[in-house]
Amino acid sequence: MEDRLPRKLAAILYADVAGYSRLTGEDEDATHRLLAEYLDLISASVEAHRGRVMHYAGDAVLAMFDAVVGAVSGAVVIQKELQTRNQDLPDERKVQFRIGVNLGDVIEDRGDIYGDGVNVAARLESLADPGGICISESVRTAVGKKFDLGFEFMGEQVVKNIAEPLRAYRVMPRTAETKQAAASSSRNTELPDKPSIAVLPFTNMSGDPEQEYFSDGITEDIITELSRFPTLFVIARHSTFFFKGQAVKIEEVGKKLGVKYVVEGSVRKASNRVRVTAQLVDTVTSNHVWAERYDRELEDVFAVQDEVTQAIVSSLSDRLEAADAERAKHKPTDSMTAYDYLLRGREHWHRLKREDIAQARSMYKKAIELDPQYSRAHTLLAATHIWDKFMGWSISGEGIEEAREAAEKALVLDDRDGSSHAMLGFICFFDGQDDRAEAHFERALSLNPNDADVAAFWSDVLVYLGRTEEALRFISKARQLNPFPPEWYHWFFALILFSSRRYEEAIGAINQIRVLDRWHHAYRAACLAQLGRTEAAQHDAQTFVTMREKELASLGQSLPINRFDLAQERADRYRLKADRDHFLDSLRTASLSKK
Repeated sequence: MEDRLPRKLAAILYADVAGYSRLTGEDEDATHRLLAEYLDLISASVEAHRGRVMHYAGDAVLAMFDAVVGAVSGAVVIQKELQTRNQDLPDERKVQFRIGVNLGDVIEDRGDIYGDGVNVAARLESLADPGGICISESVRTAVGKKFDLGFEFMGEQVVKNIAEPLRAYRVMPRTAETKQAAASSSRNTELPDKPSIAVLPFTNMSGDPEQEYFSDGITEDIITELSRFPTLFVIARHSTFFFKGQAVKIEEVGKKLGVKYVVEGSVRKASNRVRVTAQLVDTVTSNHVWAERYDRELEDVFAVQDEVTQAIVSSLSDRLEAADAERAKHKPTDSMTAYDYLLRGREHWHRLKREDIAQARSMYKKAIELDPQYSRAHTLLAATHIWDKFMGWSISGEGIEEAREAAEKALVLDDRDGSSHAMLGFICFFDGQDDRAEAHFERALSLNPNDADVAAFWSDVLVYLGRTEEALRFISKARQLNPFPPEWYHWFFALILFSSRRYEEAIGAINQIRVLDRWHHAYRAACLAQLGRTEAAQHDAQTFVTMREKELASLGQSLPINRFDLAQERADRYRLKADRDHFLDSLRTASLSKK
């Protein structure tokens, strides 16, 4: 007689709310209303992917699928839909699910399922990030290459009530960056017609995680100095830092970034001493072209950076231009404390969050107090004010005068700093001084032809000047120098595509941005309106208005606001009447503009 109950192989999805007790403790009624809505969404998605919800257990859902493909695709759709529903909620009220997916044996009895297959799915759910998906190795093997997804191996996980460790994988939906990485690694990237180089983040060897900003700062300074040389093609910081903390093979880095050479190294800072090691590696042969170690007093760190820069350039280029060599020897400040404040400020700056920009501004001001002649600190101070304007965090012209004063001071101190010219160029554009803006951007690009961010910002200005084809050329250059770009590159690209009447592509570019701000919603509304999808356009338009009301309320401004004035605020940037009318006509259909 068979003692075992009949079993079947099935794909099991287990979903549970992260932080459920905290949410109900803060507002039980609101949480339950939202939870009911989300559970309905999950149920509909399970059915749409040919699965069955077997039971609900409070805030948890157990579902079974006959095909593992349905379980994985259903899980991805669920998380994407929930993310969309959550995006307008404050962080403390967002209801996020963890999802585990397993392929294993189950016992089906009386409309429910049991067994190890279910238990493993539940344990995988507990390993997932809030809003994330974790799968078993059996699922990973079954799906193979059926999905445009990344799978990050999490190692062998020891979990409660499961005898053997689980080999778990984190599901990574493809972002623009990961898609570019996959595409680059699967083909032989055509190298530029000049020596191409990427500087990987130097390893912090100080034994103190708090010193990470210092080793990162050394890396960034070397990238900046190398990028000034027109004889080189230098990958931007954002893309090289994509590999920070990863164990990577040099040849793979070369393929993914499209470069022939990679610089890697380490920094050890102790008391008033610093040790920097650096080596230049050929990504094709893996041979070392050059390597050196520097043991110096901390105050000599700039000289070390100069020596590293010149050694690399000399190794790769037939000649080192005298002017460029002299430029590399320029000591930015005599105050190591001021330099330390600048590095700490840049650590905040790269996070690009409102509170971090404010922290960066404070650090740059301290650097200037210690050394009023520190040109780079003035440049970066100007950048914080311009970013506030760019993100809509400042009211009207607030901060622009401070940005102008800082950028002009930086240029008085050092007229050969391309970033300072770019800052002033952007300010001139806001002032309607388009000729001066163009002159400063041209100067910036001639001084630093490898500055991807300057090329990207110039593309943004060109859109409003009505020079769309040039804008497309410069954003393409920026993306080549920065193959894993920050999200605001996608935004600039979307603006260009909208002005080029390529609406579907513009929507695609906006959708690559993980968290949309109000203008992302406004331009997506404009694109949807042009495509005749009026209802969706009006939904984005209302989101735009709601987000701006919240922004203004946080700045102490009175409500309500005039939705039409909001559209006019951006329309005034377009210099050509045809572009301005195109923008306003699109938004009028989405109920954001009027004639």
